[in-house]
Amino acid sequence: MKRFVNLLILIVLLTGTVLSACTPAAPATEESAAEEPAGEETVAEEPASTEPTAPPAPTFSGTATITFVQEPDTLNPLYTSMYFSGITRDLWLKGLWSFDDKNQAVPEIAAEIPTAENGGLSADGKTLTIKLREDVTWSDGEPVTADDFVFSYEMILSDQNIVAGRYPYEDYVESVTAADLHTLVITLKEPFAPWLATIFQSWVLPKHVLQPVFEAEGTLDNAEWNRAPTVGVGPFVFSEWESGSHIIFKANPNWIHPPQLEQIVIQIVPDDAAQEAAIIAGDSDIGVFLSSDQIEALEAGGTVNVVAVPSGYDEGWFMNVNPETAHPAMQDVNVRKAIAMATDRFTIVNDLLDPTINPVNSNFWDGTAPYGNPNLEPYPYDPEQAKALLAEAGYPDGLSEVTVLGVDENGNVTEEEVEKIPVRLYYMPVTRPYNPNPEAIGTAQVSYLQEIGIDAQLETIGDWAAYLDARSNGELLGLYQLGWTGDNGDPDNFIGYFFTSADAPLAREGFYQNEEVAALLQRARVSTIPEERDAIYKQVEQMMADNADRVYIAHGPVPLAFRDTVVTYIASPTASERFKEVVMQ
Repeated sequence: MKRFVNLLILIVLLTGTVLSACTPAAPATEESAAEEPAGEETVAEEPASTEPTAPPAPTFSGTATITFVQEPDTLNPLYTSMYFSGITRDLWLKGLWSFDDKNQAVPEIAAEIPTAENGGLSADGKTLTIKLREDVTWSDGEPVTADDFVFSYEMILSDQNIVAGRYPYEDYVESVTAADLHTLVITLKEPFAPWLATIFQSWVLPKHVLQPVFEAEGTLDNAEWNRAPTVGVGPFVFSEWESGSHIIFKANPNWIHPPQLEQIVIQIVPDDAAQEAAIIAGDSDIGVFLSSDQIEALEAGGTVNVVAVPSGYDEGWFMNVNPETAHPAMQDVNVRKAIAMATDRFTIVNDLLDPTINPVNSNFWDGTAPYGNPNLEPYPYDPEQAKALLAEAGYPDGLSEVTVLGVDENGNVTEEEVEKIPVRLYYMPVTRPYNPNPEAIGTAQVSYLQEIGIDAQLETIGDWAAYLDARSNGELLGLYQLGWTGDNGDPDNFIGYFFTSADAPLAREGFYQNEEVAALLQRARVSTIPEERDAIYKQVEQMMADNADRVYIAHGPVPLAFRDTVVTYIASPTASERFKEVVMQ
């Protein structure tokens, strides 16, 4: 799950048909040239024209089919944080730059990455001057200009648009202006280290398409473009979306690097089993977000190759330590450590997941090398020590419902306001690549906790939207079994979902409240020294480990299935499964 989305995957689809369609004609040789008939008068040829010739029009051939087990909610990045929407974006909507398999920024619409050396980054770190390529156009032929980025910034901040999020533009960007058509100037309120990974990195909106909509309707919330973005910028362009069935993208001849394939078809299938059947039957060329328990069946026929793509995803428990919403016992670090030690996460990984998955010693920023603390030691499975910690915390007979008596304005206990707060373990019944059965893991953990006297209840969060609602309403009182990931480019990308200060609105930011951590993360945001940022993130992870605020089950790769029609691919170790280039020349 991600706010946007998010593992960057470079996939090159090169079928024989596509290769032959792009093979240039062989040049004429001396042996194949026609000889002049003997004895006939020759006529001098006119000199060849010196006029430049237009490059040949690109040719396209073939179709790649990809299966999605969830249908995107929208394609407009302004309005979605859904994984399956985000991974389509690099097909049809580019930003200033992307990240390669080494997590290095690569220019897309930008002509170069701004640096202090090329004048793109000011000495005080507060002004970005970005030169745009002059040969990049929207799929309808209109040029992409700095005005498109200014318009996108205005739409992000407009109160008339109910957007998915305004970070970091609202907090850290002072202004976005166009110095000229191909020079974008971004002024920051203060130095902001994650700008490369967070500001216009992956998308821009077409002003000439959406500004008339905004002016006519006062919002983009209901724009037809949100579900039918027939104008985009990238190797493909949106063609068709039949709800519950498929989404089609066609080759975009106006992209600076035209693709080889004619089209990409995304098939919407109901579940993992349907995706597996489609791949085995040859109806799908690529399967994404697969489950580890599908690998054996997929590879059994010898025509499918499953690749374990390194990722930043992990599975674990976020402890609710918010004093206003959590079970009172969760405020005690010994209770949180007892929960960690009471659960045999090693057996859970071996029996319920995949034994090759790295168990329990993951860290929050695995996907954003070099950040991440490699020295974290997992809590051992030690139920006797767990019981001792519970006793030390004041629960020698175990932990169950806590009765909280209401108090009136005069300080008197009111029996009418008695509240019983149970120990709750929430899980989300959405399968993830490393966790095909989240309910089984939740059930196992409840069993382990009951063995040391913690009478926990297992409850379902439903889905990601329900989780966000419950979190913002203060309804989550226990610990949560969630998968999460750092994102490509910079570790700051999604920390707002789980880290917050006490005065931050809960609906906007996370439920993990720690003033010292909040201050450290703010220092990391404004630091221009990479070594300092690295040290801060390692310190934060160590603090969370020492406090048992985040307890890991497993860290695992994301399996991708490729049929034998896909002859080569490059899978990068970043942290969102987004397609950067599905087809490359």
